[in-house]
Amino acid sequence: MSNVDYDLIIIGGGPGGYVAAIKASQLGMSVALVEDKHLGGICLNWGCIPTKALLRASEIKHMLDNVDDFGFTVSNIKMDINNITKRSRKVASQLSSGISHLLKKNKVKVFEGFGSLVKETSNIKKINIKTKDKIINKTANNVILATGARSRNLPFVSSDGFNIWDYKTAMTPPKLPSSLIIVGSGAIGIEFASFYNDLGVDVTIIESLPSILPNEDNDISEIVRVNFEKRGIKIKTNATLKSVTSQTNTISAEITINGKVDIIQSEKLILAIGIVANTEKLGLEDFNIKIDKGHVVTDEFLETGEKGIYAIGDITKGPWLAHKASHEGILCVEKIAGHKNLRPIDKTSIPGCTYCRPQVASIGMTETQARSKKINLKIGKFPFIGNGKAIALGESEGLIKTIFNKDTGELVGAHMVGPEVTELIQGFSIAKKLETTEHELMHTIFPHPTLSEGIHESVLDAYNQAIHY
Repeated sequence: MSNVDYDLIIIGGGPGGYVAAIKASQLGMSVALVEDKHLGGICLNWGCIPTKALLRASEIKHMLDNVDDFGFTVSNIKMDINNITKRSRKVASQLSSGISHLLKKNKVKVFEGFGSLVKETSNIKKINIKTKDKIINKTANNVILATGARSRNLPFVSSDGFNIWDYKTAMTPPKLPSSLIIVGSGAIGIEFASFYNDLGVDVTIIESLPSILPNEDNDISEIVRVNFEKRGIKIKTNATLKSVTSQTNTISAEITINGKVDIIQSEKLILAIGIVANTEKLGLEDFNIKIDKGHVVTDEFLETGEKGIYAIGDITKGPWLAHKASHEGILCVEKIAGHKNLRPIDKTSIPGCTYCRPQVASIGMTETQARSKKINLKIGKFPFIGNGKAIALGESEGLIKTIFNKDTGELVGAHMVGPEVTELIQGFSIAKKLETTEHELMHTIFPHPTLSEGIHESVLDAYNQAIHY
């Protein structure tokens, strides 16, 4: 429209923001994207992608340490942590440049600066953009907030970039520490534990809940715990962190477990206890936009209480995953474009992945969650030790667990731990999207020999028809 600069302005260029921008342009909108740090957001630059590059390096180190099992002898293996992190940063930089190209290709105007909302008397949305050397004001009919989140600190301990690390410091250490405490055992904490352990660091995990990976199914988290402890990782669950003392090259952490005090010492400490949404300085207080537990409240199509202002990704309620943010971006852009028959996101159909060794992936409800809803269940389990491809790969530790509604055949949940399960989980994602029942899965022909055959066997086992278990 002639009285506004853009149909849509998006604040934040992460996996939610840049995907929304490209989709909006494809639908014929004039679009501007405001990003104050780096295109791709935390996910691409400091999260999902570069951490996978680091974990790949640690997997190679593990493989080199065990090549004797495959008939090889390798000596004088040398490792350079600076070259490992250098490659990780190169991967992130390459993808960030790729996003810049995609935005340009799709005619999205990019402003490098910090964007905030300005209250106007009309329905037109005004955005204040603070660049390095000036302030720009632009208007739009609609705005999407996609500003993401940052690491959470504790009241008595914060990352200092020296002895107490957040994820950024943990990804670019100047040298490997001899020992490391990781506070929190969600996906981030577990991935760092696996990475540093494989590189020879003495790792201790502190978790306040009864089990590590507390959002995962109990059978899956238990397999990871056993694996980690076998590798020498020390795990302290039901542990409350009371204090942290930082000296020149030493960290002392005081914890209590069932009332008993324990002091743990290490060279460094990583805080991996969750995120804080980036809602500050956006001007939200001047609008009818509600915040609940630190996150922006939206309706099922991601619109806030203020008409024409949407919010997606980590600034909203969880799960805080890049693929959820991207899907939200597309959904709300289609809503803005006036598409009909849109379906809200079903959060039970969002897969989650943890890229530790062994990998973890899941979708839908855990067994505990399903039983709490009084669902009549049929549960199947298939261990990778029964899978020929896994044995040939030398990675036969793990499990595929499927949960069905006995009365309807609905796939309620699927939970996996083992080789490449982060790639296998998409099969269950498609099955849930298509509302597949056990009948279709049982009569699907899976190729042999593949890891995916474990999916078939797990489904068969739920109905007492497993062939290889």
